[in-house]
Amino acid sequence: MGLLARVLDRGAGPTAHPRGDVRDPLHASGLALDELRATWACASWLIGYPGPEMLAQLPTIRAVARSVPGRAGVALGEAVAALAGNDLIELQEAYVDTFDTRRRGCLYLTYFSQGDTRRRGMALVRIKQDFRRAGVELGDDELPDHLGVVLEFAAGHDAEAGAKILRQNRAGVELLRLHLEEIDSPWNGVLRAVCATLPPLDADDREAVLRLAAEGPEEELVGLDGYGAEPGTAPSALPGGGCSSHDGPGAPAARPGPVDIEIMRGRAR
Repeated sequence: MGLLARVLDRGAGPTAHPRGDVRDPLHASGLALDELRATWACASWLIGYPGPEMLAQLPTIRAVARSVPGRAGVALGEAVAALAGNDLIELQEAYVDTFDTRRRGCLYLTYFSQGDTRRRGMALVRIKQDFRRAGVELGDDELPDHLGVVLEFAAGHDAEAGAKILRQNRAGVELLRLHLEEIDSPWNGVLRAVCATLPPLDADDREAVLRLAAEGPEEELVGLDGYGAEPGTAPSALPGGGCSSHDGPGAPAARPGPVDIEIMRGRAR
């Protein structure tokens, strides 16, 4: 816990994002809108379950990352370098071990902020409503709080709403970053890039991260029928433990598809 607190303190303070307004999640990083969208588009590709298409896109993602200034661009470049050249099967096995078997590796954001409780269902509904207002409809078997889906939404549809979702789940994103750093994951740079687009941790964020690290997400053992379903819809099952990221909810076939990385090339200034 002492080490975790020191790591958190290194990223805290008013100088973490000197050009930004910490009160505004869309501008707190000091990055321009095109730079934010480029970062989120790259991260959405890199954090997805690795397949031949993602590996084929790495040169383009690398080129886009070079156009992003500061820590976000550096972190994306390091993530591309860590993933490139790996055997696909070994990379897929590492992905499953990293994100599907460890609670701290969960890619579903509201699992950290709400745990396995009724409140998580309402949080999912609110995110779906944000998507719907931007004209994005997800399939019934898709959970909208998957980090890759939120990044796609922020990059390609509504940057302000996407930044708000990320900011509301800041503690979970930070805990995921710390976990990937601790295990020296090749995906660590992706989370560092995402965190570089967000406001610095405040006191409440740091307290929430420490509490999550010590106690884990909250659990509610009864009364979860219809968990996450909107009124008038059939109950929908969450993935086991809220953390399966590539089989079932969050599977590529059910997603609107990653933002076309080609359209982001050269957009960041």
